Amino acid sequence: MINLSRLLQDIRENPVMYIDKPSITCLDLFVGGYLSQLSDLGLTPEGYPMEGFDEWMQEIAETNVIQSWAGIILFLFRSERNAFYKFFELFEKFIKQKDDSKIKENEDLLRLRQDLWFPQFDIYNEILINIKKRPAIYLFGVSSITRLDMLLRGYSLARREVGVPPTEPEREFEGFQSWVQEKYGIHSGQSWSKIILFYSVDEHEALQKFFELFEEYLNRNNSSEVDENSG
Repeated sequence: MINLSRLLQDIRENPVMYIDKPSITCLDLFVGGYLSQLSDLGLTPEGYPMEGFDEWMQEIAETNVIQSWAGIILFLFRSERNAFYKFFELFEKFIKQKDDSKIKENEDLLRLRQDLWFPQFDIYNEILINIKKRPAIYLFGVSSITRLDMLLRGYSLARREVGVPPTEPEREFEGFQSWVQEKYGIHSGQSWSKIILFYSVDEHEALQKFFELFEEYLNRNNSSEVDENSG
């Protein structure tokens, strides 16, 4: 069942489970990835809870500058953590001010049509290759491996929630975590993004290194086959 309000509440109660830490930017990327995938699948309902929130925040901040709700809240409350928790207070006020007929989700509109065709998702060709070319467009102006991680987490959660069966590229990407751990000799539960960031100078370098490592990861089987044939 798709319920963005419930998901946001879960993130509020346990941010570490979804986005590693209380961070307005991470939340923004995660929600963006989540809603993007629902939209691609044709499952984003009209009148979803956050519709109009950007404009509402602009009115609250009394600004005409085109900025996302996350950017406005971060500007007003300075720190990522403070802005994260303030978002939920503001969002509750926003929901209360909306007309009941506009905020009530009609779950019947979200049921899957029997003949619905789910597009075959290729995490490399359809997402990562585009982000590699133009990271600023997809990651809100910043080349950041953490932002990439949050975006992909939200994207993947949306697909799982609506029951989209994993494709071969998706299943292959699931092994990237253990591959990175093995490559760096890490046995803790740190995510692939945190491991790569630890061994990089900054978020930008870590993002570039991710693409190099992911390319190496994708080609690992080809290399093994070449070695076996040579032997």
